[in-house]
Amino acid sequence: MAQFDRVYKYKALFNRKRTVTKQAILDEFEISEATFKRDLDKMRDFYHYDIVYDRFENVYKLQNEDQAYELPGLVFTQKELLALLTIQNMITELEPGLLGPKLQPLQERMADLLASEGLDSDSLTKRVRAVHAGKRRLELKCFQSLAQATLERKKVHIHHFNRQRGETTQREISPQQLVHYRDNWYVDAWCHLRNKLLNFSVDAITHCDILKDQAKEVSQKDIKVIMQSGYGIFGGEASHWAKLKFSAVRARWVKAEEWHPEQKSTVNKDGTYTLEFPYSDERELLGDILRFGSDVEVLAPKSLRTSVMNAMIETSKIYK
Repeated sequence: MAQFDRVYKYKALFNRKRTVTKQAILDEFEISEATFKRDLDKMRDFYHYDIVYDRFENVYKLQNEDQAYELPGLVFTQKELLALLTIQNMITELEPGLLGPKLQPLQERMADLLASEGLDSDSLTKRVRAVHAGKRRLELKCFQSLAQATLERKKVHIHHFNRQRGETTQREISPQQLVHYRDNWYVDAWCHLRNKLLNFSVDAITHCDILKDQAKEVSQKDIKVIMQSGYGIFGGEASHWAKLKFSAVRARWVKAEEWHPEQKSTVNKDGTYTLEFPYSDERELLGDILRFGSDVEVLAPKSLRTSVMNAMIETSKIYK
């Protein structure tokens, strides 16, 4: 057990018993007398615990027991510090330059605490690697403005590039929530141009200005129904149910995946796997189905089955 962890446990021990014999402490933490002496010095000098030895009772006491003794700042065990450093490292990899500078002081403080226990934070965080596939570059300034407006509940004037039509439009939006999905950032917002909730890809926003006007509020219930009941990133209330059948080999992977919170699944006697879930827009779903090739068959609805078939026919023409 690291010394920092023991200090945390000393506090709990003295709060529970107030007076403790040296042998009880040695047995509790499985440490030597030399280690106990070092711990005692640190408790007194660094954490300012007024611990005294009573020669008559042969016990250690925490003086002024009505006083609340707390470790400086937040209290973390060694495992908690390692977890926080790992999370911080993953956030930095998630979007370099986004939150890294703001978290740097915290990271340095945690690194100092770990260093006092003989652990190297740099070596530890290098053992965590985030792999990004299909990640699109975004304008950091726009993201920060959108994040600020979302938290401060302000309207935003944006220039948005529609990739489908190849057009840029200017509009005012009221950001409701930021969404990180498949390595890319999106914002669910009330669009004052279209007068409805829409989803915008942040990397497609080329310019944005925070306005003084308060954002229009949309209830979380409505956001969930409109933006989260469909499949993937596409909003809209679910109006169809997909039914897919995966091969026995591919089922070994897919049956451990969640495609939708409301999905239903069946493992068939022949080892194949049937998956059913709601969706509102088939565009993203179509791409996900096609990547499985002959390992999946669309059983329903007919419209989705036809779309997959047509996409495969058009693809096959390229390779003839």
